[in-house]
Amino acid sequence: MTTKPRLLLVEDTPSILRIYHEVLKKLDVDLIDATTGARAAEILDETIPDVVLLDVELPDANGIDILKRIRARNLPSAVIVVTAHGSVKVAVDAMREGAYDFIIKPFPPDRLIVTVRNALERRQLQTLVAANDIAKEGKFHDLLGASLPMRAVYNVIENAAASRATVFITGESGTGKELCAQAIHQLSPRRNGPFVAVNCGAIPRELMESEMFGHVKGAFTGAVTSRDGAVSRAQGGTLFLDEICEMDLTLQVKLLRVIQSGEFQKVGGSEVERADVRYVCATNRDPWGEVQAGRFREDLYYRLHVVPCAMPPLRERDDDILLLARHFLALYAKEEGKGFADFDEGATRALRRYAWPGNIRELQNALRNAVLFNQGTLVTEAMLNRLDPNAAPRQTAQPIAALSSAPRSASVADARAAVKPLWLVEKEAIEEAIALCNGNIPRAAALLEINPSTIYRRKAEWEKERLLSAG
Repeated sequence: MTTKPRLLLVEDTPSILRIYHEVLKKLDVDLIDATTGARAAEILDETIPDVVLLDVELPDANGIDILKRIRARNLPSAVIVVTAHGSVKVAVDAMREGAYDFIIKPFPPDRLIVTVRNALERRQLQTLVAANDIAKEGKFHDLLGASLPMRAVYNVIENAAASRATVFITGESGTGKELCAQAIHQLSPRRNGPFVAVNCGAIPRELMESEMFGHVKGAFTGAVTSRDGAVSRAQGGTLFLDEICEMDLTLQVKLLRVIQSGEFQKVGGSEVERADVRYVCATNRDPWGEVQAGRFREDLYYRLHVVPCAMPPLRERDDDILLLARHFLALYAKEEGKGFADFDEGATRALRRYAWPGNIRELQNALRNAVLFNQGTLVTEAMLNRLDPNAAPRQTAQPIAALSSAPRSASVADARAAVKPLWLVEKEAIEEAIALCNGNIPRAAALLEINPSTIYRRKAEWEKERLLSAG
């Protein structure tokens, strides 16, 4: 199941909105209505539509101002401006401000369908071009990798960064969750503000509230001066709450109150301060499993788990392993003044075969040790002595020859009629789980007992196949 394109309809006349819905139901899109400029601004803060159908004359705003806001925030939405007959100058101004196209009222239904469909195709093409560029370069900000699972992550980052919606990053330890959070910040309108990271599992429970919200002088024993907390330091920027599931339940209640009200107080203080921050969270646990176990508040989960982003483990990233290994090898060889330039065949096989339970962090450690304690130009398998030879290898597909040697009790035609292809069974199971979970992919993954990154990778593969077949 692929996510439907989102189309924001900014129109204050109910009868025209009904016409839009009737005409556009022929397209497989999700329609979002905004009858005022203020409501359109709220929606654009929470989600990024693929296409915006924007009326210029609104009761509380000028449509051109909304267009300027979209472009100032670098939102990738294609904007179609709707103007009244005789307002061609307004349409021209809109095109100068970056609108994709314009329509002059009254217009026939076919004109609307064609214009919206062309805008959607343009967005799809932009997404494909961006994905191809990443595949060639193998780099997205400070994240490395061109595999399908990582390209799915990049797509989430690009679509979520421009909004204020909270991103909830999941993944095993060492998969690069903080780098993902930094990429979201760097692409956001808050990029010039601070990026403040708090590791909720590394700070003692009794100090965590002060670390988050700050304290005033004398608030507790040892508070000899006042101190700003992470929320204050992140004003105008991004607050990254790493290992959020380690946070004490009592503090979870206080964090929820701050997120809901946008206000907080320092420990021991009475002054109410505003919290102008964008929240990004991360955990190496299953957050919904923590909710079910009573260790994480469900109301806080729904406040934070707005945009899920699953970082794939290294064992699921195919040739990214070699891409990362060569990157770190060059880095450490330069730091240590060594001549290592690549890996021999044995080392290459070992890197591919090993399961990397510690993910990228383990890969870094293995390569740093190989460089530090050896000499040469090629890293050999023997130099990678930190790799556990007894560790389970990465899972590989069963050879076709092994499948073809299985006994047959029926004809090929009979078998095809009775048995669904394995890929189709998997696709149907994933789509059914996502539907049952109302689109919540991490929860669907938990039901299927697989990693969320597997679902994101499959969805990316299906979307690529669909676009190729359509082209």
